Amino acid sequence: MATHGIRDKVAIVGMGCTPFGEHWSKSAEDLLVDANTEALASAGLAQADIDAYWLGTMGSGYSGQLLSRTLKLDYKPVTRVENFCATGSEAFRNACYAVASGAVDVAMAIGVEKLKDSGYSGLVSTPPPHDGTAVAITTPAAFGLLAPAYAKMAGLDDDTLKEVITRIAWKNHYNGARNPRAQFRKELSMEAIRNSPKVSGMLGVLDCSGVSDGSAAAIIVRAEDAYQYTDKPIFVKALSMVAGPGDGPMDPTFDYTSIREVVKCADAAYAEAGVRNPREEIAMAEVHDCFTPTELVLMEDLGFSEKGEAWRDVMDGAFDLDGALPVNPDGGLKSFGHPIGASGLRMLFECWLQLRQQAPPERQVQSIVTGERKLGLTHNLGGRPGDCVSFISVVGAEPAS
Repeated sequence: MATHGIRDKVAIVGMGCTPFGEHWSKSAEDLLVDANTEALASAGLAQADIDAYWLGTMGSGYSGQLLSRTLKLDYKPVTRVENFCATGSEAFRNACYAVASGAVDVAMAIGVEKLKDSGYSGLVSTPPPHDGTAVAITTPAAFGLLAPAYAKMAGLDDDTLKEVITRIAWKNHYNGARNPRAQFRKELSMEAIRNSPKVSGMLGVLDCSGVSDGSAAAIIVRAEDAYQYTDKPIFVKALSMVAGPGDGPMDPTFDYTSIREVVKCADAAYAEAGVRNPREEIAMAEVHDCFTPTELVLMEDLGFSEKGEAWRDVMDGAFDLDGALPVNPDGGLKSFGHPIGASGLRMLFECWLQLRQQAPPERQVQSIVTGERKLGLTHNLGGRPGDCVSFISVVGAEPAS
């Protein structure tokens, strides 16, 4: 069975994104209203202009009625989707496919999660029934296994590896300090990150992303209609989603130096987008930095670094704001926290700002400003190494030539 892409068939013409953080005085419904209102205003549309909706949320509501009742979308098609931490991206993917198919003219993908008042410091979910053989391990411990495995593969001692992952956290907090929508808007010193209280293995508290509340939304139309709504639409070049077999933790050949699902997902995304050298063609990337070693491994799985060389690129500043390929210029999960249903669309919002050259000067990606590069990438993964789903989008500032 072939998979047919939708390169340059749809475009984003409006987006909204709430500040992420501790919204004690707002409900999930309030956040949805805020993101929806900003997205509609940016496209110059009214609620009645949207033909169908895809709502991404893991645990803040069930069915499309969370959105339907909130926005008073009586008798409109509203679909709720969930796919681990790629939930917001899944809402976007489905909305894009609906427009590309011709089933609807204008669709909205919107994601939301309200986690801070859940009473827990981490994600709250009830695991589905299984046969009892699933590996029992905490999420920080699962992703923490990437660190010593990567160090062994790359020939690094523990102290050097710790410096590498510390620099990743430092970079993302440096970027987030320049973003008014981020939850944590403070630069952190290397020393503070390096010496933060241990959570698991080599990971300290500041190697881990936080929990937050937030919402983000995107409006999608056919590419040929895009300039009716805005003079700066963003065109979808590729959408890739894969679900792995989940056999990593039981497979003796799985060595925790790569996430297979991401590699497969990237191959499909680059083929659809026509990207041959992501390191040289992608202008910026928003990636799933749930833990610092995750971002390190992703640099190789996404083709941004050669195998075993990402640590050098990190230390050389290749992924800094002024580096060859800025990664997480908005501050990433480290600065925003991770409201599951909203994170994928929040990543896309940074592409929206950057590719339209609307990011504030202190966060602008220079290769976009100069016109040298015109592609952005977003990446989510949900689950854990060896047992996850992966999503990648490639979006661009120009339509098909």
